Amino acid sequence: MKARVYVTMKKGVLEPQGRAVARSLGSLGYGEVKGVRIGKVMDIELEDVTEERARKLLEEICQKLLANPVIEDYTFEIIDDRKG
Repeated sequence: MKARVYVTMKKGVLEPQGRAVARSLGSLGYGEVKGVRIGKVMDIELEDVTEERARKLLEEICQKLLANPVIEDYTFEIIDDRKG
């Protein structure tokens, strides 16, 4: 089973990378871009687990390692790897 984890800074937390990209896009003529948030995407492979167990494991992993819950938000999705 595969899972994809997304980690981004919480709203209100200063994010210099996103600001820099938004400013650069503006200077390239993309004035429609009002803001950019930079985050991380992680693909995780799990073996011999049910979807319920996978969700519990991912929650723990995010809390303990992949995200700093004080300043970052995270979400994850289970990817059906049988589709290829």
